[in-house]
Amino acid sequence: MIYEADINVRKKLISMFEEIDSTIILSYLQGHMGNAWVDNLENPTVAQITVGIFVFFAGDSKSKEAEELLFNLPDFTIAIVGSDEWKNRIETIHVGSIEKFQRYRFKKKPEHLDRKHIENLLSTLPEGYEIKRIDKEIAKDPSLHELSEDFISQFDSIDDFINRGVGYAILNEGQVVSAATSFSIYDDGIEIEVASHPNHRRKGLATIIASTLILDCLDRGKYPSWDAANEESVKLAQKLGYNFQESYDTYFIDYKR
Repeated sequence: MIYEADINVRKKLISMFEEIDSTIILSYLQGHMGNAWVDNLENPTVAQITVGIFVFFAGDSKSKEAEELLFNLPDFTIAIVGSDEWKNRIETIHVGSIEKFQRYRFKKKPEHLDRKHIENLLSTLPEGYEIKRIDKEIAKDPSLHELSEDFISQFDSIDDFINRGVGYAILNEGQVVSAATSFSIYDDGIEIEVASHPNHRRKGLATIIASTLILDCLDRGKYPSWDAANEESVKLAQKLGYNFQESYDTYFIDYKR
């Protein structure tokens, strides 16, 4: 049997998840967002952390509760683990229902982000485009969510995003065509989410909007963490000054209840 963790249990999970390098885990462990489930509220030996579409597993992968946790998934699941034992368990339990792919991790070193370099990337927008900080009106705009469902979905509400999150958008003819936001937040920074409309790519919009968000974070003493889902995102991160660390296995789990 598994149980949803409370604030007291959360503190007990810190050491269990140390082997997974992710600021999204910190978002939960530091009490900002997300949920967790464990096998035992007093002495957890296996646990799951969920923040939006991201699900992390740690602890005893061989326990029967581990299998329960591996079926305790959101509708769209990106699963990340820190050991071969957990990878094997996922691949066994969800055989035929997973897609294994690579994500790309970058070193989390503030000194790698050179302000002058990033400012130089803020080239002039093409005619007809404008940058706006995401306010309530933009946060409600369907064109924002058509680019990515994950720009603000980790927050409790639009007001919660406005109060605790941050984001910028590029508009064209009143429609959001590129945006960068805080997918998640933790004590010392944010995890960045960036997306552009296919019809407006190859114009430098993603570079401009990501640079705008990064400079905002640096102004506030927050670290803008970047974790790439594809090679295009890797190239953009390196252009901005991030230093590549490693690729790692990730699982899309297509589990139908």
